[in-house]
Amino acid sequence: MTWIAWKMLTGNQGKYLGIILGIAFASLLIAQQSSIFCGLMLLTTSQIQDLEGADIWVMDPNVQFVDDIKPMSENDLYRVRGVQGVAWAVRLYKGITRARMSNGNFQQIILLGLDDATMIGAPREIVAGKLADLRRPDAIIMDEAGYKLLWPGEPYRLGRTFEMNDRRAVLVGVCKARRTFQTFPIVYTRYTAAVSFSPAERKVLSFILAQPESGADSQAVCRRIEQQTGLQALTREQFNWTTILYYLQKTGIPVNFGITVLLGFLVGTAIAGQTFYLFTIENLKQFGALKAMGTGNLRLVGMILFQSLVVGVIGYGLGIGAAAGFGWAVKNSSRLAFYMPWQVLAGTGVAVVFIAMLSSVLSMRRVLLLEPAVVFQG
Repeated sequence: MTWIAWKMLTGNQGKYLGIILGIAFASLLIAQQSSIFCGLMLLTTSQIQDLEGADIWVMDPNVQFVDDIKPMSENDLYRVRGVQGVAWAVRLYKGITRARMSNGNFQQIILLGLDDATMIGAPREIVAGKLADLRRPDAIIMDEAGYKLLWPGEPYRLGRTFEMNDRRAVLVGVCKARRTFQTFPIVYTRYTAAVSFSPAERKVLSFILAQPESGADSQAVCRRIEQQTGLQALTREQFNWTTILYYLQKTGIPVNFGITVLLGFLVGTAIAGQTFYLFTIENLKQFGALKAMGTGNLRLVGMILFQSLVVGVIGYGLGIGAAAGFGWAVKNSSRLAFYMPWQVLAGTGVAVVFIAMLSSVLSMRRVLLLEPAVVFQG
């Protein structure tokens, strides 16, 4: 019966390809938009991932995400260092400041101030210059994308200068860094230099990076920090999800992408369902002949499910392949985020199963109510 079902399915090439293309289009749209959404969410946590070397982030209790800066007192650093289970804790400055370039133009800059003594959180991959040069007066290291934005088409040239807060900054290195949600250039410098590069404030300590003692549980140490200091302490993984959840709950990004994914699902269901229904109507006499020869309803339903499974698998493969190809084509783009985890593949597969099943429901009803005598009419 499987062979008969296959021959019936491929007998009309036009409708066979139409069903497959409908499901492939739905798979492409669902997978592509879901992957772009995941890519955007990943951008919101890029700096948490880049600042390696510490398992715990300590911040003001009202901070909601990584860019929600609420400065703390310098005394908080010593309070965190005094918590049992904390091996060490260092300062981190994070803020957005304005740079004045040599041509008079202004550019928003993401400024990161690393602990002067340890340089915890420094970029791992330097493509020009040396990390040690960051200890020079007024020295900064800029990310690769930021350099190309400020000096497009020009080779790396160290020693360039610009001003931040009326103070000269000297470029001593270029590094690789993950793209950020704001797409501003990222500048690394020492904590004391970052404070002078920014407008004066009474409190300037953005975050405290801490490391638990060897063998200590990071989450248990976080709880002790919160109990003893009243500050908020999160592991890197927790801070990642806290930031992602903020964007999910407080912005319209999930709704916009969700509507697009839903439209892809509905369009795919409509195209595949209508085409599959017309295909079944055209083959009613064949199904009637099988019924007349004693084939039971359960076997006929199995044939229809086999047909829907075949077109679903082929359409899913084509759609996922096209979405993956799109992601590969834009992987070096500075304007489009794309990340396809296994959850996107699985979710798209579940959606395709629903599309295939829904498109065959009406067809099953017509076949189950079909009288075998229809084969003898006309």
